Amino acid sequence: MSEKIIVTEDVKKTYDENGVPVEAVRGVDLTIKSGEFSALVGPSGSGKTTFLNLISGLDTPTAGKIWLDGKPLSEMSGRELSDFRRDNIGFIFQAYNLIPVLTVEENIEYIMLLQGVPKEERQSRVAEILEEVGLGGFEDRLPPKLSGGQQQRVAVARAMVAKPSIILADEPTANLDSKTSGALLDMMHELNRKTGMTFLFSTHDQIVIDRAERVITMRDGVIARDEVR
Repeated sequence: MSEKIIVTEDVKKTYDENGVPVEAVRGVDLTIKSGEFSALVGPSGSGKTTFLNLISGLDTPTAGKIWLDGKPLSEMSGRELSDFRRDNIGFIFQAYNLIPVLTVEENIEYIMLLQGVPKEERQSRVAEILEEVGLGGFEDRLPPKLSGGQQQRVAVARAMVAKPSIILADEPTANLDSKTSGALLDMMHELNRKTGMTFLFSTHDQIVIDRAERVITMRDGVIARDEVR
């Protein structure tokens, strides 16, 4: 495991709050290698969620450079960036972000529809990933009929089914009880081992931190500590 999949160089992000500049990220250099299972941690206001949004291309740095899988984000056009995100990054959100009127299968296959994956392959991949996340047979359920833990498993399946190289998760266990969180993290760690996908979590949940193989601590917009276990 040596390929650099996420590289940031002196990345900064300053927001304007009523004419007052607020430095959310203050010059971060970071390298994540392919296949890592890492957690970005720190108190509220430490800059970790902002930094995750910058890495994902959902936000633009004020200064500095970001490369994902060797590609410089700053040099991509809007359409190019959205296509790159679609094909290379899987997102897992705190609030699940499932579409309530679509079935589990339809939620999971949505990205593959955008990618133009043929129907037969979409169905095969959905069935396979649902078995992986322990939800085989749930294809026709609607999200409101699922528990929080089940909805987050669907969100994990949706993030992984398009086979991205990077999974970014922002507080994925925040709405779950500790038992459900532990089971979800164990499942994601197993999928990480099986697939070699790179996982980076933004979290303050000790359950996530305990299972991470690398813990990157942010404080006041900079990396205060970087520990590989």
